[in-house]
This record gives sequence, structure tokens and C-alpha cells, in this order.
Amino acid sequence: MVNGGQNDAIVRSETVSPGSTAVKPKRRMSTGNRLLFFLTAWLIVLMPFLFWWNTWFGRQLSDKQVNEYLHDEKHPRHIQHALVQIGERMARNDGGVKQWYGALVTLASHPVEEVRNTDAWVMGQDTSGAGFHQALLKMLNDPAETVRGNAALSLVRYGDDSGRAQIVALLRPAIVRAADAGRMLDVDKVGTAIHQGGLVAKLQADGGGREVRSPIAGRLRSISVQAGQAVAAGNEIASIDPGTEQVWEGLRALYLIGRMEDLPAITPYEKELPEISDRVREQAVLTEKAIRERGK
Repeated sequence: MVNGGQNDAIVRSETVSPGSTAVKPKRRMSTGNRLLFFLTAWLIVLMPFLFWWNTWFGRQLSDKQVNEYLHDEKHPRHIQHALVQIGERMARNDGGVKQWYGALVTLASHPVEEVRNTDAWVMGQDTSGAGFHQALLKMLNDPAETVRGNAALSLVRYGDDSGRAQIVALLRPAIVRAADAGRMLDVDKVGTAIHQGGLVAKLQADGGGREVRSPIAGRLRSISVQAGQAVAAGNEIASIDPGTEQVWEGLRALYLIGRMEDLPAITPYEKELPEISDRVREQAVLTEKAIRERGK
């Protein structure tokens, strides 16, 4: 016979008092939610890799891929990728790339500036390429400053100093002008590092806002307008000091073709200033010396 008092005690010990909190069993994530969670985490890792993979020009392409990329008008970066690969193979004296030489000449007039810019560099890798020399000479009149500069640098490899003025311009600040009349909404700060195509200012013009972008990579040297100020089409907005790589390439070219009248553009880079690297300073000194020894 069961003791009634003991049973009451057992019941009371298992009964939750009104002031206490019941411990609820943990709810487990459903299989579907777990799969969704892992898929999301995987995509977070994968997407940057896919972006890098599709934009990295160092990824090797087969001949078939080079041919496809070179004619992919919907994706200009594919054309650039193919051009970079061709240029690297030209530098290794790979005769297999000659099959695309005709396409390189055609791309000299491509509507996308970045494609023309890369193409101008590539045509400097083989001075025997049929039509390259004439194509580069025409590119000295390209509307884009960087394209003119790359064409001029490539022409030096041909022993042609036709682009000397464009090379000297690589050492000087680039002037950014308003393409339309309007009112300045915002302007970047002096000293800001800027990529080629980077935003310099915003302009309110007829038909909406306009973004004013830098034609070169470098550093914002000066601002000629203030936010809220009205500007006319063609007014100077800012000036951009050229980046280290651009200056160094220009100085190397002038080491070979520079003249005495180019020295005012060269000697400022001989100064010991924080913004002038040792490599650039040394090249400027060597370039001045070479020009003075030529005496012309």
C-alpha cells in the first residue's frame, strides 16, 4: 500500500511555483532553415571570389577564350583582359599572338576609353606589328589624356618622338573642367587621392545632376570652385597631380627623347618632398642629366 503523504510530497516537489520561470525545451532549427543559412554563408564567401575571378586580368586565357573576349562588345573588360594577355605574350616573343594583330589596329578606335588605353600600351610591345605605328600616331589626337599618353609612350619604342608633347603633359597637373553649365553641389577636398575616373565634384545642370570625374589617377592639387557656386561650361573645377606610375613612365621616356625645353616639367620632381617617391626623384635626376648631355 502506497503512503499517501509521500505521494503528496512528490507531487508538490514537481509542481512549478507561481514565481519561478519554467525551463522551455530549445527549438531546433529546421532542416530547410539550416540549408538556407549555410547557402547564404557560402554565397557571402563565394561572391567576392567570383568578382575577383572575373575582373582579374592575370587569369590565363586559352587562345579560344582570347579570341572570344577580344570580340565581346558587351563586356569591355573582357576585351581588356584579352589585350593584357596578348601584351604579356608579345613581351615573351610569342608568335602565336600575331593572329590578333589586325584586331589590335581596329580597337584603336573603340568607343570605350579603357579599351583604347590598354590597346595603345599593347601595340608598343611589338614594333614589327603591321599597322601599329600608324595607329599609334592617330591615337596622339585621342580625346582621352591617358590614351594620348600611352600612345606617345609606345611610340618611343619605335624610336619616334612624335608624342613628346603628350609625354611632357603626363608630368603636369590635369585640369578638370565642367562639361555643362550649372551649380556646384559638392566638391572633394584638396589632397584627396583619386583613381582614374574617380569622382571629383557633383554639378547640378539642366536635366539633372552631373558627376565630374578625374581623367587620371593622382591627387587633388587644387579646387577652383566652391559648393553652391555657378559655373559655365568649360570652367576649371580642379587640377589633379599625376600619380607616381604615370610620372615615372613619363620621365623614363624623356630620358630618351627629352629636350632642354622640357626641363621645367622635370626638375620639380627632383625635390625632396613627401609626395615624391625616391624612385621618381632618382629618375628625374637621371633624365635631366641625359638631356643636358645631349645638349638639345
